[in-house]
Amino acid sequence: QVQLVESGGGLVQAGGSLRLACAASGLTFRRYAMGWFRQAPGQEREFVACISRSFGITANADSVKGRFTITRDNAKSTVYLQMNSLEPEDTAVYYCVAAPGPGLVRGSNEYDYWGQGTQVTVSS
Repeated sequence: QVQLVESGGGLVQAGGSLRLACAASGLTFRRYAMGWFRQAPGQEREFVACISRSFGITANADSVKGRFTITRDNAKSTVYLQMNSLEPEDTAVYYCVAAPGPGLVRGSNEYDYWGQGTQVTVSS
């Protein structure tokens, strides 16, 4: 059974930082592209960042470029999202996702597995 378990969410003031982690189990982690999506209240789920299964190639949404960094540790089957210069608009539930294959994956319907989500709240 595949499990993606997010951690690291919480409440932070604007301008602050958080690091999210997602521990994967039940799958061969190195064979999966990984990513993060988020969903704010009353809004649609949106792509945040993704990382390829090899070589650490990444892609970010325009709204987080220069502030968020996605990385992965294949030895620990864990993907991270370092979030700096947080803004109130970043408040959302953040979801870890996994998709088989070598490339970068931006579409939500391309991901096979989703975590339960972790709440990030940024106060102004």
